[in-house]
Amino acid sequence: MLTAGLNESHILTHITSHPNMTRLSWTALVLLMSILQGPGSSNSGHDCSRNGNSNKNNFMDIRNCFKQKKSSVVVDSFYGNINGTNYWGQTKVNCIVFVETNGTELENYTRKIQDTWPKIKNNSNILKLHISKWHIDQRVHMYVLYGTFCNDTQLNFPDQGENCSFNTTDTELCHIRCINTDTVCKNSAYGKEECSTMAPNLQNEYIIDINSTTTNCINCNNPVKKPEEKKVLNTTLSEKGGEIIPANAAKLMNDMSNLAANINGSSAEISVGEGVKGVLVKETHKDEVEEVLFAYQSPNDSINIIDNTETLKTFSRAVMLPKEAFDKAIAQNVSIPFAALFRFINMAKDEKNSTVLGNEVLAIEMGAAIANLTDKINIVFTNMTYRGIPSCHSWNGQGSQPNWTSDGCVTNVTKHGITCQCSHLTFFAILMTPLNETISDSDFKNLTIITQVGCGLSMFFLAIVLFMHFLSRRIKATNATKILINLVCALFLLNLTFLVNNYVANLNNSVGCKIMAALMHYFMLATFTWFAAQAFHLCLSLYTGGKIAIHRYILKIAITSWILPSVIGIVLLCIGKYGEQVISYQNTGNAADRVMMCWITDNSVHLIINIGYYALVFLFTFTTFIIMMSWLCCLRNVKGAKAKGEQSSINILSVMGLCFMLGITWGFAFFAYGVFQVPALYLFTILNSFQGFFLFVYYYKTSRMLPPASDEKSSSVSNITDKTSLSSFTNPYSNWLS
Repeated sequence: MLTAGLNESHILTHITSHPNMTRLSWTALVLLMSILQGPGSSNSGHDCSRNGNSNKNNFMDIRNCFKQKKSSVVVDSFYGNINGTNYWGQTKVNCIVFVETNGTELENYTRKIQDTWPKIKNNSNILKLHISKWHIDQRVHMYVLYGTFCNDTQLNFPDQGENCSFNTTDTELCHIRCINTDTVCKNSAYGKEECSTMAPNLQNEYIIDINSTTTNCINCNNPVKKPEEKKVLNTTLSEKGGEIIPANAAKLMNDMSNLAANINGSSAEISVGEGVKGVLVKETHKDEVEEVLFAYQSPNDSINIIDNTETLKTFSRAVMLPKEAFDKAIAQNVSIPFAALFRFINMAKDEKNSTVLGNEVLAIEMGAAIANLTDKINIVFTNMTYRGIPSCHSWNGQGSQPNWTSDGCVTNVTKHGITCQCSHLTFFAILMTPLNETISDSDFKNLTIITQVGCGLSMFFLAIVLFMHFLSRRIKATNATKILINLVCALFLLNLTFLVNNYVANLNNSVGCKIMAALMHYFMLATFTWFAAQAFHLCLSLYTGGKIAIHRYILKIAITSWILPSVIGIVLLCIGKYGEQVISYQNTGNAADRVMMCWITDNSVHLIINIGYYALVFLFTFTTFIIMMSWLCCLRNVKGAKAKGEQSSINILSVMGLCFMLGITWGFAFFAYGVFQVPALYLFTILNSFQGFFLFVYYYKTSRMLPPASDEKSSSVSNITDKTSLSSFTNPYSNWLS
């Protein structure tokens, strides 16, 4: 029996100063520490006694020990741990952990506790250290001691910091291995075949051969994990017709908090009748929550828990819950952070009888109201065959029928699949909207060829115009010519970005695709703006008789026409509205019937910015066109009979030039509906794709056929006509508005 005057420091000094401290001394030390602290002490050295008398709290406390980064693991015949700083004055290691060789005691505890403690396996005198992914994530830094004569004096090894050498010390009686889990095992690939031979029952461990003098790590942490438990709930969700009742599904999700509290392990697979399966994952330590990944291959498969995003790519369905969602749940005082994902097959439809992709409805519950996430929840469906236009929707679980809404979810459709990015938790589904009008495969290919050839020709002739302007740079250009050249530049760059767009989209570079989409959109808006600038200049020239007295007139027009579209493009780029877009010309989900391009991903933004912007421009330019036609008719009446024939041909070319210069031909997009769809698309594509060519011909013809001015008044009118014919050379090439 220990006397009252004997304190722990006296005993520690006596034991640790003995030069022949053996394994028995290690054990005696831990037992003495347990006696000194007493069973009720709150300052225990966190020891775990031998012969299966350890308790759960001691096993739990080892987490904090390893979180301090530097620890020593001693290979022994019992489990235990000592605070090295408090009892030995150690500065290099925070705690000393004793691990029983081939111990089985940990099997009586939960998976969380088993993952926290390292294990030592001895097979034919070859020692293997088993650690879990938890040690990797926590970047545990440990020194492993093993041998026939290891004592506290070995703990005085040099502190090697984060860059420790695996072969720290090797003596005849004691060996020390320094292991930084962040570097030794973190980047090792899963060795499925090697692990199935070496440790077929292991699914979440890393194995290190500590007998070896070189760094080694075998990754037996299967990235695809099955839940630890299986639960079957005796709840009726469907009715006689086999459809799942939405209200019953919502009630089930509301009960997830109670279910999480009744699960012993960290995860469970839950079955609730036919067509309903789910997985619940809980985190018992709030400071260790991370993102949770789920995936499955088909509607009939079980839902798996995934370790990394790369493995997600091998599944056709995936759900990614960000860490931010857990943080928000913890902030709302959720007792146990958890995430539950359920899949409902054949849920009753809404009042609109909407078609759900794959007939799959997913529901996510975390025991708290989660909304306004900046790091969005991603739901990914790949390798899907579908008909129509997919759109991500959600339902808040209220009411007897789903009330699907697209609020809070963004739909991204690529050639690889469909991704829903949502900022809140609820029920999710991808609704399919039928394409009301489609064009045939042959029409689409014909229009594609016309567009590509037309764009190439337009760029060629626009380049000739720019070259001609460069050669005549010594001649002072008129205001109409200056506006024309700016429009030609915008149109040339629009053609260029359109032709290379598909190539960039197929590179699968998201950053490059966003930049390409922003550039093409900018040049298209700039082209629209220069249409309006041309119309404004024509109206102002008519009003002032060709004598415009505005100070720095062209500079002001140029700043407005180039800067305004850039502001719109920069704003959309900053808020993430550009990306990869899929154009389906057939009502199928086959990859062969889709074309990739970099464009605006939000259809609402497309309608407001593009359609709305051009509608305003078209209203202004078409009004100007009517005014100019009236002016040409008046001019024809003023001219004498001698010039009547020549003027008629000039008027025809003037009408053509005005249409192209003011972008009137873009208006055919408004008629691409119903029975007029295909003819309107052909007219739209031909006129706008070849617009550069037509404008070049018009400019060339009219510049040679204009009659000389006869008097001062007609000279002024001729001056305006010449400006009109020249500025009509603009080439607003068409990019589809629909």
